[in-house]
Amino acid sequence: MPTHRFIKSLTVVTAVILCTAFIPIPAKQFAKINLPYSKAGLSKQQAAAHLLNRFSFGATPGEIDAVVAMGLEQWLQQQMLASMPEDEVNKRLSVGYEALALTNEQTVNTYVRPDQLLLIAAKKGLANRDSVKLAANTPEYRSQIKFLMDSLGLKPMTELHKQLVNQKVIRAAYSNNQLQEVLTDFWFNHFNVSLTKNQSQQFVLTYERDAIRPNVLSSFSKLLEATAKHPAILAYLDNALSVSNDNNLGNPRLAALAQQRLNKQMDDMEQDSTKKNQAKLMKQIANAKKNEGLNENYAREIMELHTLGVDGGYTQQDVTEVARAFTGWTIYPISDYGGGSNQRKLLERVGVSTLEKRGFIFQDDFMFRADKHDAKEKNILGEKFNAGGGYDEGMRVLSVLSSHPSTAAFICKKIATRFVTDTPSTDLLKKMTATYISSKGDIKSILLTMVEHVDFWKSATKHDKVKSPFELVISAVRATHADVKDPFQVFNWSTKMGQRFYYYQAPTGFPDKATYWINTGSLLSRMNFGLAFATQKIPGVQLNWAQLNNNHEPESIENALTVFSAILLPERNQSENIQRLLPLVKDVNIGAKITAAAQQNTSSEMVSTDMLQMEEPKRLNARASKSQERKALSKKTRQVLEMPYTAGTNSPIAQVAGIIIGSPEFQRK
Repeated sequence: MPTHRFIKSLTVVTAVILCTAFIPIPAKQFAKINLPYSKAGLSKQQAAAHLLNRFSFGATPGEIDAVVAMGLEQWLQQQMLASMPEDEVNKRLSVGYEALALTNEQTVNTYVRPDQLLLIAAKKGLANRDSVKLAANTPEYRSQIKFLMDSLGLKPMTELHKQLVNQKVIRAAYSNNQLQEVLTDFWFNHFNVSLTKNQSQQFVLTYERDAIRPNVLSSFSKLLEATAKHPAILAYLDNALSVSNDNNLGNPRLAALAQQRLNKQMDDMEQDSTKKNQAKLMKQIANAKKNEGLNENYAREIMELHTLGVDGGYTQQDVTEVARAFTGWTIYPISDYGGGSNQRKLLERVGVSTLEKRGFIFQDDFMFRADKHDAKEKNILGEKFNAGGGYDEGMRVLSVLSSHPSTAAFICKKIATRFVTDTPSTDLLKKMTATYISSKGDIKSILLTMVEHVDFWKSATKHDKVKSPFELVISAVRATHADVKDPFQVFNWSTKMGQRFYYYQAPTGFPDKATYWINTGSLLSRMNFGLAFATQKIPGVQLNWAQLNNNHEPESIENALTVFSAILLPERNQSENIQRLLPLVKDVNIGAKITAAAQQNTSSEMVSTDMLQMEEPKRLNARASKSQERKALSKKTRQVLEMPYTAGTNSPIAQVAGIIIGSPEFQRK
């Protein structure tokens, strides 16, 4: 095993422990913080609530007062250091989350893809590609595969996905370093990769852990480099397969030697009747490699989505030139199954030191293959790249892109759109962009410029940012101190409302606009979530409404609406929302009507933020026919809604709280 891989495996535990540690920001950088919330007409309590709404996944009970007592500037400093202890998160992740500490190599050799499993089965003589589709449907084949996986210590890919999803829910809901988690969500979406792509799904967990989370409060250039070299991006955007179209470039001698050895190995295998299936599969892999060539996917997305923006001033020729600069940027062959194992053996046989002398670069799981690189001269964004630049060409491209004025403008607008408003002002963007340029993309400095601008605080008076489904479910958990014992159920509800995080297929990531999330159907789904959550119909999620109100029983439904509006929507103007919700909480059949309306409604018509209004009971009645209403209003539901007034799990008080969570005001950040 090469030395760099041995060291990587020894230090993985340390890396996981240190992944949330950051170099402290000099105190003088915080001494000048000026938060102009009073100019926007906000009190300290309102300003604290706004900070929590933007820089966390929602305030927990009593947290606003705690931030005021600490001081808003001090809380912000603490969050930017991201050094708070994570005892609760660590406790919840201590059992059943073994994948979180694995290296990429351990992951791909434990959680195998279906196509890799087929290779293993073929090697063991259990199946081949021609028969697997038929065999997979038989109990005998499934039993053999299970025995094979158990004997080799292999685990299903679904388990890796579940651990990834669950840890995100747990961190978002219970982390003390909330700004770090919000930014992890933001930057992951910016540099999106998807579990839907077969080749990248084994790397998504480490991508977030190693490339995104440790760098969310550092600099944009570090983020860009970390993502560019990670196997998840290299596989997702196909750069791992991108090689020079000129066969005379690089080191053809090494390539020819590799091909010669591979051909001999396959010929030998074909002579062995027990290995014919494996030889056939290897030939298919070899034939596929003959079609390798320049791939422009990553070059296009790094400029359009990651840095310059679609109007950033680049041309198609720049895309091609950047793609040429990144040829040879690939993944070290870490899989024990398929062609990867053979490639690794060949590399190890030649020797790391020999390959490094020939221009190869090895950094963790990233590998630069000099024999696959386009070594000719290039011209990118008006800059000349001399021939023979090798690995340094790609690094120079990253530097040019991260420091480009178009990148500064594009990134700052995306940050302002996420944290301030869907339509940030020209003055705000100008100041943030200037900070990006002067600080060389320092993320903390950009965020400080944003919060020191009055526009950041003006948005608090309008609450014009709408929560995504993920933000909605997590804010409900935090606002109620809910105990989430089955995080995957929270993921299921986020999916029902339109956000299956980690599975968004396009490299754009989820759009950050209210109009993407809000339509008539989604509003009904959100109300359904509120009722299901509050009445504890979501398995594995527990909460105590009486405890949230210091074990005091509200005097009436109307009083419960007022009391729990103050708890769930602190520091908001409650009067209009309460008046809008009052007819709903008085209607014992409202749950059935919302369910029936949601079943009937198939509209995807978008609703503007100004029209973010709750459906009035009469409109719900019009949408739900009497037969549908009776069908939805099951005997059990009627019994629940007609229970005596208490603060129990399925009491009217829970229904009131559920309506508040599903209300327009709770949808706003």
